[in-house]
This record gives sequence, C-alpha cells and structure tokens, in this order.
Amino acid sequence: MSLLQEVTGHKPVMWGPSIVGYGAYAYRYESGRAGQSCLTGFAIRGKELVIYLIAEGTGQPALLAKLGKHKLGKSCLYFKQLADLDLGILRQLVVASVEEVLRRHPGVPP
Repeated sequence: MSLLQEVTGHKPVMWGPSIVGYGAYAYRYESGRAGQSCLTGFAIRGKELVIYLIAEGTGQPALLAKLGKHKLGKSCLYFKQLADLDLGILRQLVVASVEEVLRRHPGVPP
C-alpha cells in the first residue's frame, strides 16, 4: 500500500510470513521485555484485510466514525476492501498512529 510507504517514508519489508511492514521501532517494557515491530503494516487475514495501527488518541473516535465499514481490534483495523474506506481519513489515522508509536518509544533505535 503506497499510503503506508508515503506516511512512514520507508519501503515495505516482510515481517514474518504474512505482515508487510513499513519502518521499524524497538520497544522495551518496564518488565524488561524488548523487541522490534513495524511502525505500521498490513496483512491479509482470512477474508479481511488488516492495517496495524494504534487508534487511541483523543481525535481517533471521530475519525473512525467517518472511516467507513471496518472493525477495530487492539492494534488492528479490519476491513473487507479498500474501497469501503475513506482514504483521507485512513491517512490521518495512520499518521496519528505512527506519531503515537514514536512518542511512546523515543530514542530506542530499531
């Protein structure tokens, strides 16, 4: 998805067998658990498409209400086809998600 590449400025990279990720960040929790993940990405899960993002900001519920036909999990936005979504709203959600990830995990190099 060119939208994810445009927002992150990173080329797509496979994360495991099914996730196409854009960008990367390293995380370390207070428990000491550490790892790496993509800033955002997408995958096909059964009959649905998934975009990985965080939609917890104060303006996110209003954006989600205007997005189109979707379901939201903890960090997964599920939808049947891209045509069901408002791409301008999707872009805003992805931008906000990337900003939030980088805010939560500053200065931890991937």
